[in-house]
Formats: sequence, structure tokens, C-alpha cells
Amino acid sequence: MSVHQHAPHAPRWGVLRTKPVDAILAESGHGGVDGTEGTGLKRTMGLLTLTFFSVGATLGTGIFVVLSEAVPKAGPAVMLSFVLAAVTALFSALSYAELAGTIPVSGSSYSYAYATLGEGIAWVCGWCLLLEYGVSISAVAVGWGQYVNELLDSAFGVSLPAAIANPPGENGGVVNIPAVIVVALATVLLVRGVSESAKANTIMVFIKLATLAFFCAVAFTAFDSGNLAPFAPLGWAGVSAGASQVFFSYIGFDAASTAGEEAKNPRRDLPLAILFSLLIVTIVYVVVALAALGAMPWTEFADAEATLAKIVTDVTGGSWASIILSAGAIISIASVVLTVLYGQTRILFAMSRDGLIPPIFAKVDRRTQSPVPNTLITGFFVALIAAAFPLKYLAEATSIGTLFAFAIVNIGVIVLRRTRPELPRSFKTPLFPLTPIAGVGFCCYLISQLSSKTWAVFAGWLAVGVLVYWLYGYRHSQWGDKPPKTWDSGDGGVREPQS
Repeated sequence: MSVHQHAPHAPRWGVLRTKPVDAILAESGHGGVDGTEGTGLKRTMGLLTLTFFSVGATLGTGIFVVLSEAVPKAGPAVMLSFVLAAVTALFSALSYAELAGTIPVSGSSYSYAYATLGEGIAWVCGWCLLLEYGVSISAVAVGWGQYVNELLDSAFGVSLPAAIANPPGENGGVVNIPAVIVVALATVLLVRGVSESAKANTIMVFIKLATLAFFCAVAFTAFDSGNLAPFAPLGWAGVSAGASQVFFSYIGFDAASTAGEEAKNPRRDLPLAILFSLLIVTIVYVVVALAALGAMPWTEFADAEATLAKIVTDVTGGSWASIILSAGAIISIASVVLTVLYGQTRILFAMSRDGLIPPIFAKVDRRTQSPVPNTLITGFFVALIAAAFPLKYLAEATSIGTLFAFAIVNIGVIVLRRTRPELPRSFKTPLFPLTPIAGVGFCCYLISQLSSKTWAVFAGWLAVGVLVYWLYGYRHSQWGDKPPKTWDSGDGGVREPQS
């Protein structure tokens, strides 16, 4: 019988202390063979639901809104930017797939880092995820407001006053009310329960795919190959800058991995959902970008809001196409807000269960079996961010947090293969260790292409995170200054050390 434990003669304390994989699995109900159930969350998601949850979190603002931010940086070569971002995401997705099948829990890359690299790195990763998720929801919500305005203008000839339709300092904005509304709607739906939210998301994803298919059908009728020349007016530097801008669009498979404790068969379904969703959204992104750039010169994207709606209006010469596109975009972007907000709450749930943030975030409602207080608090703060910050700053801040978390996941795969090679793995990263090493390299490359302002914001965010950890997380950690538990791999049980 082999026993895996923190060795008494050389324990890992402080920021280096790790959380045993067996303990993580036991909490989620996927621990030992004794059949112990995890506490709290209800398992309702199958493969289709998980895949659509990932697609729902990924396919939205990246193509409906951020395209107009990325095209001026890359020109028509923005299609290569999407491919570069997808390749970077693929390496990380393979690592995510392995860890999701090995440690199927709510914490996503935070939990993976805790099991492999220690509490300090796990906290940094979790703190980056708060930036990644919270700010990306806000960015998506800002883009949602643009299409609400476009729909009102196309259908009724009216627009929301600039003061309530834009964030402060942008186009006369004071507070972005539409962004607050969509976050509030998503919050209410999540409070009702995961099953209802997943069903609503599946419907919205079908509408989203139909809307983008409609756009392509219209835009390709006006396709002009001359609009694609010069293909890369700003060179490879432009392609890289564009990829860094749109990378936050690939956050979706991370959101799927946060559903580890609510998936019916997470070891099988999570890796498949992650890889299927990445393939689907990459194809859609490239095809839609090609249709858009073929229909409108890239130089006209810079000042355009609700870009896809503008293109179909110009092509058809009427408002009916814009009405259809805008209505579909409103539903599509709302699904991103819903699914990414879900992922944010599950990251906080896992961190709270470990004691690193206040216990209210791990409190589960008995009726809905979902973390209701967590969801309400998160929705409130995300709405505040969405109301107050412009899209361009939110998108880049999200990208740097996402890339940092992805790099940690790639490193975590390497560490866990070395420290726990005997763990059952339903999926193994191919070409190991080259694949995760390449994943780290691509992430670092795209991070280096972000602006100095983004780096400054990220450094400030990390500084605040370190302060919060030392003042609260380190002192309240469930794996802090306590005798280490012994995890007997022979029967899967959890035993306290004998005194």
C-alpha cells in the first residue's frame, strides 16, 4: 500500500503548500473508491450542454464587437490573428483537457495550480482569473449595448442617449446602462439554477450560429477580393497585436472546465467539450472575418460600432437585415455574459472553499443547489465595471489575465505528470512535454505584444492581489498551519494523522 502525503520531515508550508489531488477529488465526489459524495453542487450537464456552454462563452464579442478593434491593428490579416490566437489556445486547451479529465472540479486552472504548483501560485492564478472573467464579462456587456442601440436605430429610428449608452469618457458617456441590464439578467437566470441556465444557453447558441450564418450569406454576396489587399499592411507585428487583442475571445473552454462538479461524466465529457468547442469557434471566427473583410474595406473598421450590422445594412441597402443581425447579436452576446459569469462564480466558489476568500462565496442554496450569494455579489461588481470602463481597455486587460492563467495550466500538466504519474487520466496531452512547453511559449509571446498600459494595469492588479492574499488568504487557508492529512491511495479514504 502506497501512501501519498506531505512528508513530515520536509513539509511544504507557506505559499508553497499544495492541496492533495485526492482531497480535491474527494470534495467534488470523485475521490476514492469509497463512493463519498462531494458537498454542494448538482450534476446536470452532459457532453452537448458542456460543449455549448463552452461555445456560448467563446463565440460572441470576439466576432461581433472586437473585430472592429482588431482589424485596424492587423488589416485583412486579422484572419491570421484569429488563427494565431487559436493555435495558442489549442496548446493550452490540450493541457486543460488533460487536467479537466484528471481533476474534474469547479476551480479550473486555480485548482490545477493548487494541486501542482502550490498555494501562492494558485492564488495568483485565481486572482488572474478574477481579472479574466470579471473584466471579460464587462467587455462583453459593453459590446451588447452597441447592438441594442443599433437595433433601436434600425427598427424604430431612435437611439439611447449617449450619456447612458456609453461608459464615462467615451462618446459623451456617463454610465453604460445597457451593460448593467444584461449583467443583471444573467445574474437572475443563474440564481434560478444551473439547469435552467444551461437550457437557456443552448437555445441562445443555436440562435447565435444561425445569426452568423445569416451574416455570412449576406456579406459574401458583396465579396470583393480587392478589399483583402494589401493583406498584411502592418506586417507580422500587426498580426501579433491583433491576436493579443482577440485572444480573450477564447476564454470559453476555461469556462467549461469550471463545470467539473456539475458535469454528469466530467472525466469523459470535459476534455471532449473543450476540444470540440475550440474547433467550432475557430472555424466560425475565420469564416465570419473573411466575409466581413471581403464586404467592407479594412480601413473603415476603425470607427465602426456594431460592425456586422453596419455591413449587412450597407450590402442590402435596407434596415431589415440590420434588425435581424442586431437582434441575433443581442441574444448571442447575452449567452457569453451568462456562461462567463457562471465560470466566475465557480472560481470564487473553489477559492472560498479553500478559505482564501470569505466563506459566503461557498454558501450553496439548498433549493437550487447553486452558490446564490456568490452569484449576486459577483453580478453586482461586474455590472459596476461594465458601466464604467470602455471596451478597448477591458478587452486587453482580459487577454493578459487569460494568457497568464493558460501558461500556468501548461506548467501544471508537466508538474502533475512528474509528481502523480499514477493518477487516472481520461485524456493525455499529445507529444508531451513539447505541447505544454509550446503552450507556455505562445502565451508568453502574445503577452509581450500587449501595450504598456495593459502591463501597468496588470502589475497593479497583481500588487493588490498579493496584498489581499497576505492580509486574508494566507491567514485563513484551509491548508494552512494545520497538521497535514494523510491520503491513503489504497482505499481512497481520508485519514487524519494519529496523535
